[in-house]
Order: sequence, then structure tokens, then C-alpha cells
Amino acid sequence: MSAPHSFDLAQHSVRELNAALHALAPSTNATGWLVQNPDGRHALAAGLDVPVTVEIAGHAGYYCAGMNQHATVIVHGSAGTGVAENMMSGRVHVQGDASQSAGATAHGGLLLIDGNASARCGISLKGADIVVKGSVGHMAAFMAQAGTLVVLGDAGDSLGDSIYEAHLYVRGRVASLGADCIEVPMTAADRAELQEKLQAAGLDGQVRPDEFRRYGSGRTLYHFHVDNAAAY
Repeated sequence: MSAPHSFDLAQHSVRELNAALHALAPSTNATGWLVQNPDGRHALAAGLDVPVTVEIAGHAGYYCAGMNQHATVIVHGSAGTGVAENMMSGRVHVQGDASQSAGATAHGGLLLIDGNASARCGISLKGADIVVKGSVGHMAAFMAQAGTLVVLGDAGDSLGDSIYEAHLYVRGRVASLGADCIEVPMTAADRAELQEKLQAAGLDGQVRPDEFRRYGSGRTLYHFHVDNAAAY
């Protein structure tokens, strides 16, 4: 792996790395960056708002690629809590596993995780697409409002708890559904949407939409009703 601009975190700080990336103009020619010796440091490549590609040669800590806009961030390893948190656009690719709250509150863009994701993947999702090639832990898509979560493996307990209008597609087993989350019959529009997400993740032809089940909101908690008080 190579990139025209190499930044060694054994010699420089994360603050210096992010300052250099934040100083880039949208028209920059410095579009490729390689971050060496990340050693699980936190907030790597956070707050980017230019169309550059940042490759992190190793594991990342908390909040890697948080608040991302336009950039492509590739983690050649695993990522800690909150990877791609509050992402607005762009692409974040974790080639290993992701810890809890991956893609939390993300509004746009694509988060691709090659391994597994821990608890609360896609919590309060607000429009981004998350594709997990492995499995997700408990309470994935908790209070997810919009966007999609695609899981090729299994999902833990309380999938989609208190979900709003996000679409969840799971290929494997679901341990249990959360409050107001139900299985929804797959329509032609759902299959087309899922095919689009699989294609964006580079999985076109590897898995088929009809291998998945779709989950969404039962819409019983949108308005308070005394009969549902125990579910709130």
C-alpha cells in the first residue's frame, strides 16, 4: 500500500495530522494520505470536509472518521467506539471489526465494516447507509430514524428497538426484536434498494437480496397510548 502523502504518528501527533487534513482546500491536489503507526489512537481523520482518501495502516481508536464529509477513510484494521459517528457524506471502510456505536447518528454516506460490529451499531441513524459483512451486537439501529442497515451475518438482541423509518436488512438470525420493530414483507422497491446498497459496498453478485429479511417500525409508539405504556 502506498500514498503520495505519508504521515507517521510515531513522529507526529494526531492533532498535527488532523490540522494538516483540515487545512486542505476543496481543490487540493493532495488527495491521497497514508497514516502510519496509528496504534489505536483516537479521533483519527475526524472532521474531514474535502474529497480526499485517507488510509490508516493499522487499528484506530475512538471516533475515527467522525463527522466525515466527502472524504474516503479506509482503516486497515479494526476501529474503536463511534467510528464514522455523525458522518454526513463520503465513505468509511473498516477492514476489521468495529466496536460499539458504529455509525451513530450518521446522516449520510456509506459505512462499510468487513468484520463484526458490537452493540448499538447505527444508534439514532439519521440517513446514512451501514453495511456489515459480519454480525452486529445487541440493540443495533436503536432509535434509527432514517437510512439503512444491512447485516450479512446475525443480529443480537433488541434489533431496531424504538425504530422510526430506517430500513433494516438481515441475512442471518435475529436474536430478538426491540420495541415496535417488526418483520416487514419485502417489496420490489425494498429489493431494489437493498441491491443498490450491496452494489455500493462491492457485494453485487456475491449475495442476493432475496437472502435477506427486512425489518422496520410497527408504528405503534409514534404517539403515546396508555396500552403501550410499558414499551416506552
